[in-house]
Amino acid sequence: MATPFLDSLAKSSLKLENYYVQPICTPSRSQLMSGRYQIHTGLQHSIISPPQPNALPIDNILLPEQLQSCGYDTHMVGKWHLGFYKKDFLPWNRGFNTFFGYLTGSEDYYTHKNCFNITGKRFCGYDMRSEKEPTNSSFGFYSADVFAQKSIDVIYNTDREKPMFLYLALQSVHGPLQVPESYIKPFSFVKDIKRRKYLGMVRAMDAVLENITMHLKFTGRWENTIFIFSTDNGGQVKYGGNNWPLRGSKNTYFEGGIRGVGFLHSKLLDSEVNGFPNRDLIHISDWYPTLLSAAKCPLMKGTQPLDGFNQWPTLTKQMPSQRDEILINIDDYKVTKPVYRMGFDITSYSAIRTAEWKLITGLQHMCGHYKPPEWFSFEMTEALDTNECDDQVLHLYNIALDPEELTDLSKSFPDVVDRLLVKLANYNATAVPARYPPYDPKSDPSLHGGFWGPWQ
Repeated sequence: MATPFLDSLAKSSLKLENYYVQPICTPSRSQLMSGRYQIHTGLQHSIISPPQPNALPIDNILLPEQLQSCGYDTHMVGKWHLGFYKKDFLPWNRGFNTFFGYLTGSEDYYTHKNCFNITGKRFCGYDMRSEKEPTNSSFGFYSADVFAQKSIDVIYNTDREKPMFLYLALQSVHGPLQVPESYIKPFSFVKDIKRRKYLGMVRAMDAVLENITMHLKFTGRWENTIFIFSTDNGGQVKYGGNNWPLRGSKNTYFEGGIRGVGFLHSKLLDSEVNGFPNRDLIHISDWYPTLLSAAKCPLMKGTQPLDGFNQWPTLTKQMPSQRDEILINIDDYKVTKPVYRMGFDITSYSAIRTAEWKLITGLQHMCGHYKPPEWFSFEMTEALDTNECDDQVLHLYNIALDPEELTDLSKSFPDVVDRLLVKLANYNATAVPARYPPYDPKSDPSLHGGFWGPWQ
């Protein structure tokens, strides 16, 4: 993996070594923007697909809305993926003064087109918005370059005397695997074509972030910037990603799916913490109250109850984290024959991390420890061993001693299993029902000028 800029920046940053996100896109983004677990927003099952009339509920005051109320100039560039079936759910109606990007979850990096099958019919549409209007101005241009330039435009075209919040959600390195050939050439020694393209995409991401940072420095903004780098899920091993030596893949509750890559860089940090790892338990929902604390921005009246913790004292002053537990998720949407233990359905697809312990319930998939494909002289991602899963519905790991999740301790520590199941049951008592509505044919882009956009 070649990320010379990010590696260099991380050396003088606070590296988050015990940082958790969600295993897929929409849930992570919903937690970042709302400060809440997805059991409290109804997004605990899967992602929001383009034709679904679903979104992060409007009764959540989002992070940019909070910052707006404190005088921040708020901007978003890149991937939204929090719902768009009604205009109320669009980024510029949820706290962002400007938006350039796409609304769905994935698309072609050059044409910016997204196709989706609904009841045997293929719905295809372009998906790029400039401010409030659909645009094809970026057609043919690689999205990482487009989003970098739009971010640079924000840096230069906003009032430098006014505090700014820029949320850059790059398409990289989500599928499809596309990148200019110049970024692939340095990895010609990698035999696996998917991995080779993926490495090129990562290198392209590194280059555009270096470019944006250079302009922050040139304009004098860097000295007062809090720069946060975060993934939204683990690498998808079927499409070139890798999480070795951690177990699992994107869309799993193993550490490879949810242990996030993240760091924080700021001149506001004490010199004692810059360049050193932080091993406190931190979750993506914590950024909401943490950034508001850093900005000295009080919560607006009517703010939803938060599941995130203010980690600013932990990150800047090495004070103990307020968090010793993370609810990873509770997803019982497709359960047909529940089996209860300690008042919790152990067939549901759920997980919790408490101190050193992590409990996963339900049947698992993609359970392997997948070695980097560049270690092999053949097409590794075409022959992934996905048969390392067992038929158990309970798995317990001591993450502090066994971060690779090599040894299941559920039978050795039944009391710990029961204690964590009680915690899951208590969380579940606060959950709202999962919202996963059927696809709506009225979303067809051909009915809306050839673009994905609101249809209700």
